Amino acid sequence: MRPTLLAVALAAPLCAADAKPDRAALLKKMELAMGPLPGPERKVPLDAKFDEPTKHDGYTRRKVTFAVEKGDRVPAWLLVPESASAKAKAPAMLCLHQTITIGRDEPVGLGKQDSKAQALHLVKRGYVCLVPDYPSFGEYPYDFQAAFKRGDYQSGTMKAIWNNMRAVDLLQSLPEVDGERIGVIGHSLGGHNSMFTAAFDTRLKVIVSSCGFCSFAKYYGGNLKGWTSDRYMPRIASEYNNDPKKVPFDFTDVVQSFAPRAFLAVAPEKDSNFEVSGVRDVMEASRAAYKAHGAEANLKAVYPDAGHDFPADARKTAYEFIDAQLKK
Repeated sequence: MRPTLLAVALAAPLCAADAKPDRAALLKKMELAMGPLPGPERKVPLDAKFDEPTKHDGYTRRKVTFAVEKGDRVPAWLLVPESASAKAKAPAMLCLHQTITIGRDEPVGLGKQDSKAQALHLVKRGYVCLVPDYPSFGEYPYDFQAAFKRGDYQSGTMKAIWNNMRAVDLLQSLPEVDGERIGVIGHSLGGHNSMFTAAFDTRLKVIVSSCGFCSFAKYYGGNLKGWTSDRYMPRIASEYNNDPKKVPFDFTDVVQSFAPRAFLAVAPEKDSNFEVSGVRDVMEASRAAYKAHGAEANLKAVYPDAGHDFPADARKTAYEFIDAQLKK
């Protein structure tokens, strides 16, 4: 029996782009689906407000809110290791949560799954960790439709990117942080949120995405509805009819925009959300860009025998990967 056209499309690997692709052109492709990144005129003073810190085993945790644009403040947790100070500046990690009601609480260890407590694990390794709520999660209600109608954004994805870039601004402003040694990590929603942010913000020197992506053609057999809510990219439905062939970018573009920065993909073999072969396709198609920069060692993936999770062996690999970049 002849394979259907859909089956052929899903079986075909992504084509590698030209070596050293034009990063600005890659970002423009992403903006066609996400809407434009706001300009610097959108920035306002951070006006960070810190609650009193609470002491824990080897670190302090405190709530902070900071202004990302006029009329909008983001709540976050800030974890600081006892070893960090203005004289002994520490590397920092932006830690982004998955789709979960409690939002920022999970990465700091206040959820039920230790496998998702990346900020807690990393502060104990000596990193200052900032953990913001994604718009509409935790203590951060957000009216996406109102923002769209005002013309502020065309997607929740771009709103999150903007907020995360302001979060990097905050990290760089902290006296305990070495502003040249900052990375980002996340699982699921946090995984692709990390990737999208790092595409636009080169201050992030290392990127780790757990269960965060696969090629659009292999996402639920090419059905992109899951990417089209207000929290994500509604233009994928309204402008591109949920068709992977019409969407102007794919994750190969995202990964190639990182080169030569360090990127680790954690892609479990049994992830029901993101088809592992679609991750392999993206990684293979992105390799030429890293090779062109002489940075092939900076592009890595691990494929644990697990479902949609961040298992212990993969976390160990991820944390060592981060250490190799930010503790040089």
